[in-house]
Amino acid sequence: MLSAFSAAVLGFMLGLRHATDADHVVAVTAIVARERSLRRAAWIGVLWGIGHSITVFTVGGVIIAFRLVIPPRLGLLLEFGVALMLIFLGFSNLRGGAPAHEHGHTHEFDHRKPLLIGTVHGLAGSAAVAILVLAAIPQTLWAFAYLFVFGVGTIAGMMLVTVLVAAPAMYASERVARLHGGIRLAAGALSLGFGLLLAREIIVGGGLLSAAPSWSPK
Repeated sequence: MLSAFSAAVLGFMLGLRHATDADHVVAVTAIVARERSLRRAAWIGVLWGIGHSITVFTVGGVIIAFRLVIPPRLGLLLEFGVALMLIFLGFSNLRGGAPAHEHGHTHEFDHRKPLLIGTVHGLAGSAAVAILVLAAIPQTLWAFAYLFVFGVGTIAGMMLVTVLVAAPAMYASERVARLHGGIRLAAGALSLGFGLLLAREIIVGGGLLSAAPSWSPK
């Protein structure tokens, strides 16, 4: 049984750790590859984390409150949504398009984009997080508190990740203007490739389309 303080510390630290998951880093890399402002890049990470945390708290909270059991196929479908999002981000970067700072009318869309992507990632992670929390903290109130602290840690972690990812690329692209386009294309290829691999793993390894799919929260 975890004490309130240890649960809070553990939740925050695991939230920070959760932000460094490979699919999260790949997604945020594809987004910030278009940015040339470190402050905007950090804000993208915050928005991504907020979207992710809202979904984890809401969906995970429902699972905890009603002690729901997630069918394997549903768990796989939620993760498949992340794969599709990564593929979409990859195509978007490879297709090109104007950087956000060049056209004022894209600012609103760019602010909503990381929030939406974080929400999709949160759907995939909410079931796994809730199941693991229930195993460690059976009391509903403390489990909700854990989810909240976990979300705060995720937001902080994603802000740090985006800054760490964006800073070297921005530093280099300021000195070689043509490099910025190359960074965007490389990030797009990475996102597309990772998304395709993840989709294959879910379909083939997890058996999404089979009669007996296999899914374990992680």
